Amino acid sequence: MTIDLRSDTVTHPTPGMLDAMVQAKVGDDVFGEDPTVIELEQFAASLFNKEAGLFFPSGTFANQVAIQVHTRPGDSVICDHNAHVYRYEGGGMSANSGVSPILLEGDRGRLSADQVKAALPPDDPHFSKVKLVCLENTSNKGGGSIYRLESIREIRTLCIDNRMALHLDGARVFNALIAKKSNPRELGRYFDSLSVCLSKGLGAPVGSLLLGDQEFIYEAKRVRKRMGGGMRQAGFLAAAGLFAMNNQVDRLADDHRRARQLADMLKDQSYVQEVLPVETNIVIYRLDDAMDVNEYIQLLDSHGLKVVPFGPGLVRMVTHLDFTDTMLAEIPSRLSI
Repeated sequence: MTIDLRSDTVTHPTPGMLDAMVQAKVGDDVFGEDPTVIELEQFAASLFNKEAGLFFPSGTFANQVAIQVHTRPGDSVICDHNAHVYRYEGGGMSANSGVSPILLEGDRGRLSADQVKAALPPDDPHFSKVKLVCLENTSNKGGGSIYRLESIREIRTLCIDNRMALHLDGARVFNALIAKKSNPRELGRYFDSLSVCLSKGLGAPVGSLLLGDQEFIYEAKRVRKRMGGGMRQAGFLAAAGLFAMNNQVDRLADDHRRARQLADMLKDQSYVQEVLPVETNIVIYRLDDAMDVNEYIQLLDSHGLKVVPFGPGLVRMVTHLDFTDTMLAEIPSRLSI
């Protein structure tokens, strides 16, 4: 039995989700006539206290469209130096929107209002205008770290005062909400736009949503079309997202519990130098200097355990829907090398 902990994107649809997909009512979404897509967009928008939503094939697509709608070529975007929108989206913000990033070193991926304020350039023609701040919650490179609501509130106030939009890359926002027992409507009110991923911890095979007010989503639909994102009978995919949001959110607490247990197991290994704090479903650990990361990963793979490198000396594991307690019990033997 192979245990795959490379990402929470490796999950498969559950039987209930597959049934929902097969039975979905569909129409042509480019004509705005797919009832299941409409239901998903409205459901998600209401959940996060937004006026409207737009269905995308991926979170990267949703983030990049959000950046383009909020900015103009020559503007700047503030984000953490390890933010997904900067590090893992193929240079999209510069290639698609013609904007340049202002990179800050946050606390495990989390920015503070003071950091953002200090990074703002003077109002001078020599400098670009900062039109957007992007936060990531949870932070992938931060090991699934979660923003405090107070920190988000302070950044929101700063954005309002400086006429900047605030976007949330919510690839794992449901993990943050479950871990903190937070209200999505309360979180949503602080952001001009949010991307919400369905294909990670929620277990859908594909899909993300972009949420915002009516005017923002109208413009986002235009940009999505220009980038080739108009889909036809997308309700079969949207049905998976609806099922996930209605049935597979609360179970994220199980992923978090298993991640903490994984961290304890890793701390017992002589070759593990450090395990980053575990808040949600991501476990990042540092190997002893004598251990080569690539050789280590190949060795684990030969033991039937799949993980990924995550920087110099770092390895990442991510718990998910298809990782069970039975598999968890197998981990100590797979880690023995």
